[in-house]
Amino acid sequence: MQIRIEKLRVKLKKEKIDALLVNDPANRRYLSGFTGTAGSLLITQQDAMLVTDFRYTEQAEVEAADYEIIEFNDSKLEMLSQLINEQQIEILGFEAEHETYDQYLKYQDKLDLELKATKGLVKEIRKVKDQTEVTKIKEAVQITEEAFFEIQQSLQPGVIERDIAAELEFLLRKKGASGKSFDFIVASGKRSALPHGVASEKEIEVGDLVTIDFGCLYKGYCSDMTRTVVVGDGPTKKQKEVYYTVLEAQQESLKGIKAGVKASDVDQVARDIITKASYGDYFGHGLGHSVGLEIHEGPRLSPKDDTVLEPGMVLTVEPGIYLPDWGGVRIEDIVVVTEDGCQVLNKFNKELIVV
Repeated sequence: MQIRIEKLRVKLKKEKIDALLVNDPANRRYLSGFTGTAGSLLITQQDAMLVTDFRYTEQAEVEAADYEIIEFNDSKLEMLSQLINEQQIEILGFEAEHETYDQYLKYQDKLDLELKATKGLVKEIRKVKDQTEVTKIKEAVQITEEAFFEIQQSLQPGVIERDIAAELEFLLRKKGASGKSFDFIVASGKRSALPHGVASEKEIEVGDLVTIDFGCLYKGYCSDMTRTVVVGDGPTKKQKEVYYTVLEAQQESLKGIKAGVKASDVDQVARDIITKASYGDYFGHGLGHSVGLEIHEGPRLSPKDDTVLEPGMVLTVEPGIYLPDWGGVRIEDIVVVTEDGCQVLNKFNKELIVV
């Protein structure tokens, strides 16, 4: 954790901030290792403190070894005020994306100093994953793929989408996941045209395209995987055409990912292929996003994101085509950016599967 703290201190110095107050749960865990649900980090150029209550002090001492653990009794704000005075902090940064206006007013009323709103200081550091993080994401991906392999036998006509989602979550937990990383998408038939078609009461029917987008949490880190299959009969000529257009878009995008390339340029590779096949109007979302402690992180593979990719960034690559009143296809893998390409973490087959 010390390396992460030092990277943050460089940013604080550049922003002329004496200390940063961290309350965002993902940022707090990233900087300290602390997994409790209550606590604040106060980080200066010299000290790193974790302020929490009696429920978590023992846990914090184990998980946040690089921090001074400070227990408060009645008021965390009172304790923070005392620490700030002792540290002679004059400019305190706070996370504008996480703190409410009400909380800001309380800080303003209680703390005799300059409050400076910050945006993305820690998240900017989180964009590039270290090897420990990549290893955890790899393990999350493996659990996800094992669960998908098993769920295929349940994809039968008459089965309800929500039952598939429930069974998937059970399988993930059984294989070591602590939970799901988002609400699963299980969308069959015409509903597969809904990019975010969360599992419903619809029954799967013969010949349906079924898009399954799901992921798990493993040691705090997320996986995210999508496969589209045909159930019981087919595929039809059009199902094959749409599917293999999406697959080509994904495979060519993967070839374009490497350090030094703009995120928007990778998105354009997929967009051009889908547009050339006359489906450009039916690919309405970005090509992908980063994953880590949260399911959606930066950068994004999007026409609007010109971030230059760096080694260690972890991204989803998930083109799709969604045709109203017909259905849709999406294929998604997770990759790690390298100097001269990318490492695809998913190993599962991407040929069109009929179950």
